[in-house]
Amino acid sequence: MISYKNRFHGHGALRYVSKNGTSIRSQLLTVKYLKNPRRKESRLGVVVSKKVHKGAVGRNRIRRRVYEQLRLQLPELESGYDIVCFIASAQVRTLPAIELTQILEGALQEAGIYKTAIKNDTIE
Repeated sequence: MISYKNRFHGHGALRYVSKNGTSIRSQLLTVKYLKNPRRKESRLGVVVSKKVHKGAVGRNRIRRRVYEQLRLQLPELESGYDIVCFIASAQVRTLPAIELTQILEGALQEAGIYKTAIKNDTIE
């Protein structure tokens, strides 16, 4: 589970990111993100609609799997962003963890949210 400081609290902020954020789409999910200058830490959210899976147990499983992958990638993300993943397919429920990680990494790299690695080249 992600820490308290990295979660959204209330639906207002989620709606704001949903409405005003920039979208990155993949076949299984959509990532919306928005820079939030008021925050030092990035906030993460996962939205799974009833259209994706009718049962609450299935939706919660999808949500938990995506949250875990985002938690593992959190140290690599730039700080101060609001990031929401909208799940578009029930395949995420049974997808291998490696593939889910690759899909999320690809979307977040395309968004430019990953920290850039600083190359330390010496000049001689």
